[in-house]
Amino acid sequence: MSSKKPQTIAAAQKTNFTKVHGLPDITPLVSSVQETPEPIPTTVKGTIPTWIHGSLLRNGPGKFEFGNQHYNHWFDGMALMHRFQIEDGQVTYRSRFLCSDSYTQNSERNRIIVSEFGTLALPDPCKNFFQRFLSRFEMPKPTDNASVNFVKYKGDYYVSTETNYMHRVDPDTLESKQKVDWSKFIAVNGATAHPHFDPDGTAYNMGNSYRNKGAFYNIIRVPPERDGPEDTLEGAKILCSIAPRDKSKPSYYHSFGMSENYVVFIEQPIKMDLFKIVTGRLRGKSLNEGMDFPWSPYETSRQLFFRRLLHFNQLICISLQEMPVKYYTKALSTFHQINAFEQDGFLMLDMCCSDDGQSINNFLIQNLRQSGEALDEMYNTMSRPFPRRFVLPLNITSETLLEQNLNTRPDSTATAVCRTKNQVFCTFEDLHGEDLKDYGGLEFPHINYARYNTKPYRYYYGCGFRHLVGDSLIKMDLESKKFKVWRQPDLYPSEPVFILSPNAVEEDDGVILSVIITPVKDKSTFLLVLDAKTFEELGRAEVPVNIPYGFHGVFNSSA
Repeated sequence: MSSKKPQTIAAAQKTNFTKVHGLPDITPLVSSVQETPEPIPTTVKGTIPTWIHGSLLRNGPGKFEFGNQHYNHWFDGMALMHRFQIEDGQVTYRSRFLCSDSYTQNSERNRIIVSEFGTLALPDPCKNFFQRFLSRFEMPKPTDNASVNFVKYKGDYYVSTETNYMHRVDPDTLESKQKVDWSKFIAVNGATAHPHFDPDGTAYNMGNSYRNKGAFYNIIRVPPERDGPEDTLEGAKILCSIAPRDKSKPSYYHSFGMSENYVVFIEQPIKMDLFKIVTGRLRGKSLNEGMDFPWSPYETSRQLFFRRLLHFNQLICISLQEMPVKYYTKALSTFHQINAFEQDGFLMLDMCCSDDGQSINNFLIQNLRQSGEALDEMYNTMSRPFPRRFVLPLNITSETLLEQNLNTRPDSTATAVCRTKNQVFCTFEDLHGEDLKDYGGLEFPHINYARYNTKPYRYYYGCGFRHLVGDSLIKMDLESKKFKVWRQPDLYPSEPVFILSPNAVEEDDGVILSVIITPVKDKSTFLLVLDAKTFEELGRAEVPVNIPYGFHGVFNSSA
């Protein structure tokens, strides 16, 4: 993978980010653990509200080697699912490795059989030289190691990564029920692990397809209705296909934005070189080494809009129409959007952004397991993620004035300048004060999704990153740009999940759930419950197990 990084970016980092020294070693947070397939009790300290009924489901890597072969990248670890069941103020815990083909084959042979994002599986040593040579010409096969998130389609839970494979799982036992292939239903080669949902359960997602004429981005709709208990992705449709600027080098994306009437896609300069990827096995290179980062002062990120059209007949049919206007901004990278909503002729797009695309490289296992000065040096040269807002004017016509800021919203410092009749160049405004820099920026954003997704909102939650993984929990008030923090030494919280309280009136009436782990004490994990309004701790449920640092999760309500 290219290691080039423009000097302008590095210089900006030195002046804009708080340097840290003496970062603790977090190797235990990215080390293999055992599963806990049967529920075990926890020790509750403080109070877990009795109105919480359901389970926090989380996903992430839990095994980083087979035999004497080790994975290279954090994203490669085998999926380990977790369930914190909360009832009547008490909590039980269980975990289970996903019985994917990757996990099963690797376990049977006690070596890495299936290639992952950052690890190329070596040829079978039992084959003769000629067979091993020929194996280098085989097309790369996608993994079904669905370690990124829990997602819900048609009322069923799936674990998902970014390939064409998901697994339907039992949310109570975490047992794998069915391997599901997106490409059997629609012409895509994968989909994100971050779909959006309408109130009726309709799901929207994005996925790439690779055809003779090159790559395309596709917007997908999965209906909420099911015809029977075995129904999975039946009825899924591609609503719109979009050509990348370079069909041989489509952009990588982890998620996308959606407002009430629009789908917003960020085409960022993190490129997947399809030739390098297809020939990777022949060249002895893993998939991540087929990604390019063409960062320069002249590179831009493109924001594409698609209007969601509703036609009311006997059934609601939803199609998409690509908008003629394209929105550009200086080069940025983003993993997660916070929210998107329309107001007064503008679309506000809020997301966590970095000023270069190297964050994927930062998560190599060898980087995460560094210590001492080497760890400090790597962290201090990273670009940190910060929450930002773009204000995008929707009513661009042939009469729109050129070279003038079209953002007329009061107290907004974002700009949107129409350069031509179909190109608007945008700059962002910060969704934070200067003091957030002392906490390393913010990622893993969450909101009160059920009531405020696609709508104007006031609060968002996330993890502060004064380390390579989250080391604090943050609640940001968009009106004041002030924030509240939960942070304790040697404790590392997972992505915060908001749960709305019964009879909630205000936006932040509810609790925040986060799984807290530590590298300094064995088997000292706990589930933290914070009052979402005050951000004060209500209680914690201590679990006598080790859990690696994970990715994403959801709350499955049983109320």
